[in-house]
Parts: sequence; structure tokens; C-alpha cells
Amino acid sequence: MNIRVPEHQNENIRETDESEDQKSKYKGVVPKHEKLWVWQKAHKLMLAIHKICKRLPQSEYYRLRDQVERSSKSVQDNIAEGCSGYYFNNKIKAYYVSRKEAAETQSHIREMEAKEYVDRNFSQPLIDEYEEIIRGLNGLINRTCELREYYSKKGLK
Repeated sequence: MNIRVPEHQNENIRETDESEDQKSKYKGVVPKHEKLWVWQKAHKLMLAIHKICKRLPQSEYYRLRDQVERSSKSVQDNIAEGCSGYYFNNKIKAYYVSRKEAAETQSHIREMEAKEYVDRNFSQPLIDEYEEIIRGLNGLINRTCELREYYSKKGLK
């Protein structure tokens, strides 16, 4: 008995095989945002926050844990979004959102400290590193504003 496989299922299999070939072909390509030190640091801190959250009590799962995981992830996501934005104002807006998310993450870390889930000796370095990210984001915002001004005046003489 021959079982006929629908054509669209065969196509899905082929697409999977091709994507594996494409992955090997593009091995080593690094997105622009991943080259930024501020994104790299935000990514590293997001991973650290997720490890800490695994130790939080179950009662905090939908409160503190969910909030701190989402805000720490949003920092790096908005840096990537800003870096890949085409218009200067869109870039700046994404960097501002990232900066706010970094401050929110700092607040959540303080909350974990206040509830004695983490020690101050552990939480303070995380807060300091997020402060460094905020300063880096300020630099990205200022540089993007400078470029916006430069290109808006370039055509005018």
C-alpha cells in the first residue's frame, strides 16, 4: 500500500534541509547590534537575572520573577531594535525605552534584595552594571541625535 505524502509536507521538509545548508553558509555573520558593547553587557546581565530567578520561590513566579525577566530581556531587545531602526527618531525612541527598562530592572533587583532573595553584595554589582548600561544608552542617544542634526543640515547651505 502506497501512502501519498501531501506536496506541501514535502516542501516543508525541503525548506528545513535548505535552512540547515544556509546556516552553515552564513556561519559567522554577526548582527550589527551584537557588536555593541552595551548590547553584549545587557545580554550577559539578562542571562544572570534569569539564573537568579530560578531560585525565587514559587509564590513570586507571576509577580517578581515574570517582571524582572521581562524587563531585563527588554533592555537588550530595544537596543537591537534601535540599532536596526532606519529613522533617527525611531532609534532614539527604542534607546529611551531600553533605558527605562534598565531602570525598572534595577528596581526589581532592589526588591529581590529587600525581600532577602539575594544578598546586597550580590545585588549591588548588578545594579552598578545596569547603571553602566544606562550611561552607554545615553551615549547612543546623544550620538544618534548628533547624526540626526548633521544629516538634517547636510543638504542646507
